[in-house]
Amino acid sequence: MSHIDLLKSLPPKAKADLTERSDRAGLRHLALHLGAIALTTAGIIAQIPLWPLLLIPQGILLVFLFTLSHECTHQTPFRTRWLNDLVGHAIAPILVLPFIWFRYFHLAHHRFTNDPRRDPELEHGPRPETRAHWLIYLSGWGYWRGMARTLWQNAFGTISAPYLPPSRHRAMRTEARVILALYALALLSLLATPILLILWLLPVLIAQPFLRLYLLAEHGLCPPVADMLENSRTTFTTRLIRALAWNMPYHAEHHSYPNVPFHKLPAFHAWTASHLKSTSDGYTAFTTDYVRQLRR
Repeated sequence: MSHIDLLKSLPPKAKADLTERSDRAGLRHLALHLGAIALTTAGIIAQIPLWPLLLIPQGILLVFLFTLSHECTHQTPFRTRWLNDLVGHAIAPILVLPFIWFRYFHLAHHRFTNDPRRDPELEHGPRPETRAHWLIYLSGWGYWRGMARTLWQNAFGTISAPYLPPSRHRAMRTEARVILALYALALLSLLATPILLILWLLPVLIAQPFLRLYLLAEHGLCPPVADMLENSRTTFTTRLIRALAWNMPYHAEHHSYPNVPFHKLPAFHAWTASHLKSTSDGYTAFTTDYVRQLRR
C-alpha cells in the first residue's frame, strides 16, 4: 500500500482527529525544550564542576530546534498561525536558517522527496558516497557554508530558485538583512563579553554532527520513488530522542501526511506501522548500515 492509498483508507473522523492542532501541546513541548536549554545555560554561566562538558548538551538542544523550525514551516506545532511564524523566525538567527526562505525550500523538498533532479536538499549533489565526504558532511561544513551563501544571496544577490515565489522575494531579502544585522551586533558584543561564544556559537558548532547523523537517516539509503512510505525513513528510537526531535523520527509518517502535528504522529504511526517500507532500529543501526555502503 502506498501513502496515497493509506490516506484514502483513513476514515474521515480519524483524519479530523489526526490533524487537530493544539497550542497547549505545542507550548508545553516548547517549554520543556526551552527549560532544558535554561538548565544547561545556568550550569555553564555558574561554571559548575566540569561545566565545559555542558557545551555538548547545550549544543544538541540548540541544533535540534531545527526540527521545530521545520514543523513551523507546516504551521503544525501550534494551532495559532502567528505562534508558528513567531517561533520559526526566532529560531532563524540561532541556526542561520531564514524562516521564510526555509518554508518554500522545505515544501519543495516534500513535493519532490529524494528526486535527484528536483529535491532542493539534493541540488548540490547526492548524499555522502565516500567516507571522506561523510566525515565532511558530519562536520557541518557544507551546511554552514551553504546557509551563509544563501543568506548573503537573499540579502544582496539574485533570488532565483524555482521553488521561491517572486511575490515573497522582497520579504526574503528583508529577512536576510535583519538576520545579518543581528549577526553584526553579536560580533560587536564579543568585544565586550564572550557569553554568546560560550552559550551559542561553540555549542552549535560542536553539536552539528549529532544533527547531521539524525538528518541523514530521514532519507539516506531510501529509493528515489514517489511513495512517501518508501522514500522516507521511520527510525525506531527512544522516547527522549523523539521528544528532542519533536517526534520527527516518525519521518515516513510525517511525509505521508504533513498536516499531522508532531504530538499526533505516534497515533498516526499506528495506522502506518504495517505499511512502512524504510525503517531502522535506531540511529546506531542506520549509521552502521550507511557506513558499510560508503566507498573508501
